[in-house]
Order: sequence, then structure tokens, then C-alpha cells
Amino acid sequence: MARRTRIRPKRRRENPIKTSVKSGNFRPTKKGAGMTRKGVMAYRRANPKSKLQTAVTEKSPKGKRAARRKSYCARSAGQMKMFPKAARDPNSRLRQARRRWRCR
Repeated sequence: MARRTRIRPKRRRENPIKTSVKSGNFRPTKKGAGMTRKGVMAYRRANPKSKLQTAVTEKSPKGKRAARRKSYCARSAGQMKMFPKAARDPNSRLRQARRRWRCR
């Protein structure tokens, strides 16, 4: 009996975003790492159901933005434990991003 092969449709991303600093979608490490507003908008165009947002950078956010910052800072504190080399380096993307988010 002949074995049937299933033809799988090719998966392709319609509009993948550029992940370089040069493209303007990401901030350089010295400026706090993370995505720029332009990068977030490009990502949301490429992924229509996405709820990605930019960093919470104000001094004392209220409500949901305060909760987002608290959540990010807690997650990134776990990254500091997982990557002690990055945690020690003040110029690492992790430390710069935490500084931008004003994590204590």
C-alpha cells in the first residue's frame, strides 16, 4: 500500500519587522534599550491582535500603567538573577532597560 504524504502549506510572515537599532524600531543600549514608539507601531501592524505597548517611564504612574511597571520590574528582576553577568554590567541592555522603566 502506498504511503500518503501530506502537503503542508508554507508558513510565512507577512511583514516581519526589522530588529536593528538602525531601522528606528529599537532604542540603542545607551538610550535605555527597548522598542521605540515607531517599533511598537510596526510590530502591531505586523501582528494585528497584539497589545504591545511602550515602556512606562513617568515618575509616578497611576492605575494600569503602575501595574505594568510593577510587573515588568518583577520579571526583569528574575532576569537579573538568571544572568548575573548582565546584572553586574551597568551598560547591559537589561540594566539600561530597567533604568528606563525606573525599576528600583
